[in-house]
Amino acid sequence: MIQVEHLTKKFAETVAVRDISFAVEKGRIWGFLGPNGAGKTTTMRVLTGYLPPNEGRALIDGIDVASDPRAVQRRVGYLPEVVPVYGELTVKEYLRFVAELNGLERRKIAPAVERAVERTNLQPVYGRLARNISRGFRQRLGIAQAVIHEPHVLILDEPTIGLDPAQIVEIREMIRSFRGSATVILSSHILAEITQVCDGAVIIKEGRLMATLTREEWGKSLEIVAAAPLAGELAAALAQAFPALAEARCDGASLKLEFLRPPGDLNPILSWLLGRDVRIREIKAGLEALYMKAVLAEEGRAS
Repeated sequence: MIQVEHLTKKFAETVAVRDISFAVEKGRIWGFLGPNGAGKTTTMRVLTGYLPPNEGRALIDGIDVASDPRAVQRRVGYLPEVVPVYGELTVKEYLRFVAELNGLERRKIAPAVERAVERTNLQPVYGRLARNISRGFRQRLGIAQAVIHEPHVLILDEPTIGLDPAQIVEIREMIRSFRGSATVILSSHILAEITQVCDGAVIIKEGRLMATLTREEWGKSLEIVAAAPLAGELAAALAQAFPALAEARCDGASLKLEFLRPPGDLNPILSWLLGRDVRIREIKAGLEALYMKAVLAEEGRAS
């Protein structure tokens, strides 16, 4: 459904995205992770057809975004980081306007607006001016405008930024509801959000692809940070004591573990460590451990 092949995007002499490749299967939700300035938003704008690549290509539904951007935009719903809302229009008027921009037939506009409002729970503010609704409802309105034409692909750039905890939970549930009916790429700085919502993740740094991970893969990784440096012999003894471990290694105060399969219960390992006077300061489970490994990698060697 989404295929990126050796994609490069430059702005004058600045290379924002450098030779990245990844694919997302139909109906899946994938996270897009990386530090500020990593090239996430630029990549997403290329995928929506708003920016042409300098090298490589991106395909949406088998359509090259550079060859036919209008066809791509008919298949894609896009929520930018700053929600594009016309404050002088009511929620209803704004959604009708977006439906017209997306080329919906006149007879289909009203049902499409009703569908989008129901799907994003905008009923309480349906008749209010867009400038007078809360940040949470504005994010919902941004998602509603992205889905109003029932796109095959959704590109969501930081959809929960600036929201309170209750609103974040609601938006995450809404995004989960798109699984199966649309292919979703979700950009976020919140690792817990990607862990809870996504089927996989792409990690980039300084425009370069650092890792692509499935949920199963990040479920096999764990990092335990101790209060003091650990002896290398500890990792070897741990690996011998627990056959479910594919690898165990010490790196200063960090104990990095790779399992053959996602572990169901960590208590036996934690008890084993506590029994050897290891004072545990922090546990970085799954995606967090792999993310830190990827973004701290330098010249092919992870710190």
